[in-house]
Amino acid sequence: MSKVSSNFSPRIENRRAWHDFHIEAKIECGMVLVGSEVKSLRNGKGQLAESFARIEHGQLILHGCHIDPYEKAASVNNHEPLRDRVLLVHKRELRRLEDATKTRGTTLIPLAIYFKDGRAKVELGVARGKQQHDKRNAIRQREQDRELRRATMTRR
Repeated sequence: MSKVSSNFSPRIENRRAWHDFHIEAKIECGMVLVGSEVKSLRNGKGQLAESFARIEHGQLILHGCHIDPYEKAASVNNHEPLRDRVLLVHKRELRRLEDATKTRGTTLIPLAIYFKDGRAKVELGVARGKQQHDKRNAIRQREQDRELRRATMTRR
């Protein structure tokens, strides 16, 4: 008998990252959080819009990730919304990310926050910034695909 995983927690996506960057590789990282942050993320109260990750002193740190304060917690027990958060990866993965980000124009962008087996995970992408003409090409390609799907739907 297979175990069915029922995950009712929301997946917080960074859709802007797919528009602004070429994603070259992805990696799953754990997050070091306090209790009120976990509860707030389970309610879907997080934003990845302006966030990025950086390797500092041998640790992977997530900057600019906004997690709203938990509404039902006392203000003294709540967390700071924009604090830097430590991400958990194996040393070999950290070295691989460090090598990938040494090239100019490459950065680590969080693509999503989700829960896996009750633990908060971040999907990090090794990203290279898109130029304006690359964004236009991507939009043009998306519109062509949409037109093609629409044309094949009407023929049926």
